[in-house]
Amino acid sequence: QVQLVESGGGLVQAGGSLRLSCTASGRTFSIRTLGWFRQAPGKEREFVAGIIGSGRSTYYTDSMKGRFTISRENAKNAIYLQMNSLKPEDTAVYYCGASSSAAYPRTTGAYDYWGQGTQVTVSS
Repeated sequence: QVQLVESGGGLVQAGGSLRLSCTASGRTFSIRTLGWFRQAPGKEREFVAGIIGSGRSTYYTDSMKGRFTISRENAKNAIYLQMNSLKPEDTAVYYCGASSSAAYPRTTGAYDYWGQGTQVTVSS
């Protein structure tokens, strides 16, 4: 089992920044990919960013590329999501996921474990 705990969400004005953190514990040796997803009310969970292995390979949804940056700190079994130039449409619950596969970093179904989520609200 792998446990994931997210933190760093909150309320921010449009144009502001937030940094989300996700810490993994348990059988972390089995993790190949860590990713961030988000889910807005009434919508499906969508991919935001993913990172494979030590962090040399990163993936983003096109609409967030350039505004969001994913990074990994292996010594702490942690990943981060730096979010800049936030927009009201970025409002959602952000989830951290862990996958034992490196093949499908953008696919929700490829992730085996999920955190409880952290709320991000961007006001206009």
